[in-house]
Amino acid sequence: MNGIVIVLVAAVVLVAGYLLYGRWLARTWGIDEKALTPARRMEDGKNFSPASCFTAFSHQFSSICGAGPVTGTIAAMMFGWLPVLLWVLVGGIFFGAVHDFGALYASVKNNGKSLAQLIEKYIGRTGRKLFLLFSWLFTIIVIAAFVDMVAGTFMATFGADGAVDAAKSYAGGAAGTISILFTFVAIAFGWASRRFGLTGWKELVLAVVLFVLMFAVGMQFPVYLDKLGWFAVITVYLLFAAAMPIQTLKQPRDYLTSIMMIVMIACAVVGIVVLGLNGQATMNAPMIADSATLESLSAAGKNMFPLLFVSVACGALSGFHSLVSTNTSSKQVSNEKDMVVVGYGAMVAESFVGVLAIVFAAIMFGSFYTFEAGAPTATPFQIFSQGVASGMTAFGVDATLAKVFMTMCVSALALTSVDAVARIGRLSFQEFFAKTNDAAEEAGADATGVAKVASNTWVATVLTLALGLALAFGGYNNIWALFGASNQLLGGMTMIMLAVFCKCTGRKGWMLYVPVAFLLVSTFTSLVQSIIGCVNALAASGAAVIATSGLQLVFAILLVVLGLIVAYNCLKELFGKAAGSLPDEEPEWSELGRKNCGK
Repeated sequence: MNGIVIVLVAAVVLVAGYLLYGRWLARTWGIDEKALTPARRMEDGKNFSPASCFTAFSHQFSSICGAGPVTGTIAAMMFGWLPVLLWVLVGGIFFGAVHDFGALYASVKNNGKSLAQLIEKYIGRTGRKLFLLFSWLFTIIVIAAFVDMVAGTFMATFGADGAVDAAKSYAGGAAGTISILFTFVAIAFGWASRRFGLTGWKELVLAVVLFVLMFAVGMQFPVYLDKLGWFAVITVYLLFAAAMPIQTLKQPRDYLTSIMMIVMIACAVVGIVVLGLNGQATMNAPMIADSATLESLSAAGKNMFPLLFVSVACGALSGFHSLVSTNTSSKQVSNEKDMVVVGYGAMVAESFVGVLAIVFAAIMFGSFYTFEAGAPTATPFQIFSQGVASGMTAFGVDATLAKVFMTMCVSALALTSVDAVARIGRLSFQEFFAKTNDAAEEAGADATGVAKVASNTWVATVLTLALGLALAFGGYNNIWALFGASNQLLGGMTMIMLAVFCKCTGRKGWMLYVPVAFLLVSTFTSLVQSIIGCVNALAASGAAVIATSGLQLVFAILLVVLGLIVAYNCLKELFGKAAGSLPDEEPEWSELGRKNCGK
């Protein structure tokens, strides 16, 4: 099978899904283009900050398009590339994009409420507290997995004499330098855009110029650090990204990152076309794993159900996206009509990245890597970056530049997600101490004693990062299955909440019922399997794996218990609430919002 065919078919299917199903959902639930969104009415210079459609899309896309569509899809290809491709397309259109758009829609219609606040409104205050604890634990797992990936991508290779192997370390070191520069450049870019009112092509030109300068400096002055050193650098970055006002660092960085990712996608597509025309885009990986392979995987506890559906994660559906949609994106959308582009469109774009990862991994199979014991012999990031880089060199890009560019891109995939999740983790922890269900409530405003200290922005950030980094030392391979299962369980709980929201507000919600049932069954099955695996590891190795399997076991049990309680309460309300009993919230205003809207 030629990779060009798969890319073309997938692109047509995903675009059709966006134009037909995405827009049908928007019409079915109702979009009011004349309504003032929470970002405009409740602007506060910290979290509520109106942005253009592209900027809001950039934030959503760069935040959600992390390691998942690359790592999950390639890892799941042990079952063959066709089952993974089908799940990415079907899951992306009917599960993931509906989930992301629905969460964004419900939040915008309720004054920018977070997912936990929506759960309190439609499910109850106890449900909110339990969900906040669940989501905070989940963000810690994400921080652990993604920080380990980024540090592993940047870290230098050292020879036997302790000296840096420059040939092997150059791409990671150059990309690391660019990432460090990215932080300061993003702040300056955001300031300049606001100060001089840069929009449209002017903003784009400035972004491109800054990119060229960053890459030039990074390739000239690579930074070589070991993994622990990069852990420290990433931690400092996350500390500020999670705590600073969103328009200061996160918003401009997401704009810059999205441009880079769009260029990466374009390079990947052109690369596949050129390789295909040269007869080099044959998909060598098995379309479907043979019976002997499936039996071997099953004997190792790796069954297609549920592992395929929790491993692919972000490429088809990710509960993490609902946290982005409700905690940050809903507070930036300037017009309700932008919600389809931001919520549904960003997920479709991420699914396409997952398709590209599948195609390149299938092309590279046998020449660059194989599968051993159900795992690829190279990391998914290495496979994807090597594949796209080879495509770029095929149409004339310098090999060194292509390798540095792709190393930077794959690290950005994880880094822009981990800074979003660090911010969301901090907000979830602070929100736990909130006394009201008001989206505009200042964190810890009425708190006293320990609660006041704990809800402090910097304290909440440090505590969240500390636990995430402690778990990260176990390595992302040990965390990924737990991340995937908890991630999809979060998606299932979000879908139930959206079903309750639709029923309470008199909207149609039947399209959510099948995804809810499927996600709950698959995720609880996977989590139980993770618990059994951790128990077996502890029984076999004892104290030697306390820091890895032991900690994961605690997290897995907590996630199952919290998930069952929240899911039960959501389902009870779904069948118990009267249709049309809770209309959308009355608009709230901030002083700055009234001033800027002329009210």
